[in-house]
Amino acid sequence: MCCDGEGLLLVQKVSELYHKISTLQSLQPSKHVNSLFSQLVLTCTPPPPPPPSPPLIDISKLSSTVQTMRSHLIKLCGQAEGLLEHHYSTILASHQNPLDHLSLFPYYSNYLKLTHLEFSILTRYISSSLPSKVAFIGSGALPFSSIIMALKYLPTTEFHNFDVDSSANAKATALVASDVDLSRRMSFHTTDIMDVTSDMLGEFEVVFLAALVGMEKEEKVKVIEHLRKNMTSGSLLMLRSAYGARAFLYPVVEASDLRGFEILTTFHPTDDVVNSIVLARL
Repeated sequence: MCCDGEGLLLVQKVSELYHKISTLQSLQPSKHVNSLFSQLVLTCTPPPPPPPSPPLIDISKLSSTVQTMRSHLIKLCGQAEGLLEHHYSTILASHQNPLDHLSLFPYYSNYLKLTHLEFSILTRYISSSLPSKVAFIGSGALPFSSIIMALKYLPTTEFHNFDVDSSANAKATALVASDVDLSRRMSFHTTDIMDVTSDMLGEFEVVFLAALVGMEKEEKVKVIEHLRKNMTSGSLLMLRSAYGARAFLYPVVEASDLRGFEILTTFHPTDDVVNSIVLARL
């Protein structure tokens, strides 16, 4: 059994929201769609139980029926997130200086907190100098992580963003085009990361892997294994994972998925930040 009491109520609430979301005719942003996903996020980010209590939900102990529902729900969340990012990227690009209006995105504050956490963790393990070149895999139409990291924390670093969606990259490019410095330091590559070899991946001191790259376990493990074979020894891999009830929203990265990497640290948030952070060294 995965849980009892509050945990069972949480699973029941998630199941109810899954039924409503999975029967929607469209996941395009609308008042109703946004409300359902907001309810889902709130449900999956409950206040943590007092230590040393375990989380309300142990994903590994869910029934096969709930596991199947969770797998479908993660895919629906990924689709909806992509549509929401495309929608807001278009809105932001309509402004003369898009970077001045990033807060229009409803989850912008979450990205600010998450990127701050990632940089804080990163600085504990990088050498005395900041990385000169990093990669973001799965950057999307609204590459907030790259943009915030570049503007606030890595002001001289070169950013290479990878996404399989050419329209996402076109929109992302438009967001940074008006900023002379950022457009010079930030490039966007439309390609499957599995087709990128050590000639390029070997240049990066840090590689960031988005949570929704590899929504199925087998797919994510293949991506991580490809990175292991093509990144440079000593380089860092930062991944986004999920813990407890948050694993209804995003895939979980486990230690066994990171064969060949040394796991340096794992951080599980307890506030409104959704993603856990895993940092590993090759």
